[in-house]
Amino acid sequence: MPHFLFAYHGGKTPETPEETEVEIDRWQTWFDEIGPTIVDPGNPVGMSKTVSADGVAEHGGSNPLSGYTIIHTESMEQAVALAKACPIIG
Repeated sequence: MPHFLFAYHGGKTPETPEETEVEIDRWQTWFDEIGPTIVDPGNPVGMSKTVSADGVAEHGGSNPLSGYTIIHTESMEQAVALAKACPIIG
């Protein structure tokens, strides 16, 4: 079965413990929904740099990676359908 990488860009860092708890609950609900497909639930990404032929962009560049998840499913179409419910989107 093929593996797919969900690479997250953007998102908002919660500002209060209450907002953090709500965000954790949203992600946990989504992980529960897609559970059997998860290979690696991933993690948020910290400080980064983007390396390209043009050089190195500090702080991840103009669209830094903020996290990732790896899943396995039958097709790209199924992966896209699962990704549409990801908390970072809405």
